Amino acid sequence: MKSLLCRNALTASQKPYIAMIFVQCAYAGMALFSKAAIAKGMNPFVFVVYRQAFASLALSPFAFFLESQNASPLSYSSVCKIFLVSLFGLTLSLNLYTVAINYTTATFAAATTNTIPAITFVLAGLLRIESISIKYLHGIAKVLGSVVSVSGALVFAFVKGPPLRFLNWYPEIQKPVSESSPTNDCPIGRWIKGALIMISANTAWSLWLVLQGSIIKQYPSKVRLTTLQCVFSCIQSAFWAVAAERNPSAWKLGWDIHLVSVVYCGLVINGITYWIQVWAIEKKGPVFTAIFTPFALIITAIFSAFLWKETLHWGSVGGAVLLVGGLYSVLWGKNREERINKIVGNDNDEENPEGKEEITMESTMNNH
Repeated sequence: MKSLLCRNALTASQKPYIAMIFVQCAYAGMALFSKAAIAKGMNPFVFVVYRQAFASLALSPFAFFLESQNASPLSYSSVCKIFLVSLFGLTLSLNLYTVAINYTTATFAAATTNTIPAITFVLAGLLRIESISIKYLHGIAKVLGSVVSVSGALVFAFVKGPPLRFLNWYPEIQKPVSESSPTNDCPIGRWIKGALIMISANTAWSLWLVLQGSIIKQYPSKVRLTTLQCVFSCIQSAFWAVAAERNPSAWKLGWDIHLVSVVYCGLVINGITYWIQVWAIEKKGPVFTAIFTPFALIITAIFSAFLWKETLHWGSVGGAVLLVGGLYSVLWGKNREERINKIVGNDNDEENPEGKEEITMESTMNNH
């Protein structure tokens, strides 16, 4: 009986780890399925419309049944703000992402996702939402990590180097396949264009994350807020797609990779993974969930080598190392800052303000 209880306790403690690995596998699948659908000729803008439509359908029942009683009333100003945040966040970032993935690779898309925490930190600092201080170690870690992370994305995009021979899965046909790889025979201008668009998509997504805080304060019903943003994004993307694609046949969905991709991205990514991440954040906190982000890059790189026969280069490996290193530096600095603020907040000795400085400095020095 005791061993059974210990086993159940161990399983319960492992659930957040298993859940986050599943989430990162799902995000890796998003990059792979998106690349597959676009490579097979699906219009990127139409792809976003269908993805957001399926996401809206998946979230609507939860928004109606779970928050029907305690939902906050929507004012006209709140609707306008949600509409604008959806436009400059979801709609812009997703459309840029699908366009960029047509010029680059699924591995590159997964790699540049690691720049989102750093870009978010920079934007939050510029908007005076996040404090930036280089007086303490955690402030230096956040600033330095942001620079290293963005630098890693640039290295991954523009530095090629020799190929990784030990990932040569198809030695007999490697030459003709790698000649068709977007990183090899694709014009450098096309690859640079895709890389810049992808970074712009991540910047738009980071801006959306930063603006969520003020929106949630006005409308705290999180599920309904997410559903509204998906609906608005679907409508906005539909206008964008109609303006860009006038051929009616481009909107047809058959029983092929196009349908699988939009259903997967709409239901699995916007539906299942959303709830899993919320649950994991409640159990372990936001830093815990962000730490698993690099797993999507590793999983995508492995599957891309098998499915797309992509050839990885040492330049990409160096860029990925910088990306992950910068990511963990930002996360470590953020986590350390929250712990120090908690220590200072718990110190209620108003008569000795110097004691707070000593606690803060001591907490900082202990982590050298």
